[in-house]
Amino acid sequence: MRLIRASECRAMPWKNGGGTTTEIAVHPPGASLDAFDWRISMAHVGGDGPFSSFPGIDRTLAVLRGDGIRLAFDDGEAITLDRQTKPFAFAADRAVAGQLVAGPIDDLNVMSRRGSWTHAMRRITGASPQAVRIDAGLLVLVAHAGGWTARAASRTEALAPGDSALLEGPGTVELSAAEADGELFVISLLPLA
Repeated sequence: MRLIRASECRAMPWKNGGGTTTEIAVHPPGASLDAFDWRISMAHVGGDGPFSSFPGIDRTLAVLRGDGIRLAFDDGEAITLDRQTKPFAFAADRAVAGQLVAGPIDDLNVMSRRGSWTHAMRRITGASPQAVRIDAGLLVLVAHAGGWTARAASRTEALAPGDSALLEGPGTVELSAAEADGELFVISLLPLA
């Protein structure tokens, strides 16, 4: 298990220059926005506007803070995401604009290169212990609210809000939150080659 503390994450401008993002992890390490295989980041969205286009990339988005965002795709599809909706997956090369529901939001983004990697993201909440199994690939845990304990093999680590942990499969990680309103995102990344 490799820990990624919130203080270690780097802030950088969006690809389209419209805001800032905090990069949690990227593969290969140090890859640019045009050359990553997968990338996990958090963004602050302070106004309406178009999303950056990432050709050949699949993306999943979840709202962390704020009242939500409406995604308006050029093909007519529209969806509103808020703190209660499941993470939403879409092609990052589809033209889409974001319209804030009621003020700024923070979001969590996972992106992977189509045909090379696949990913999935889910939100877990509550203080009841949960076991998450990974058969292959990677598992990234992103703590959002409350303190979390992650146990894998013979190692136990504490994750504060904003901290993350990366685990290689196969294996099982036991997760427990210190508070009933704890929230953590579980991201699986699987190479296709």
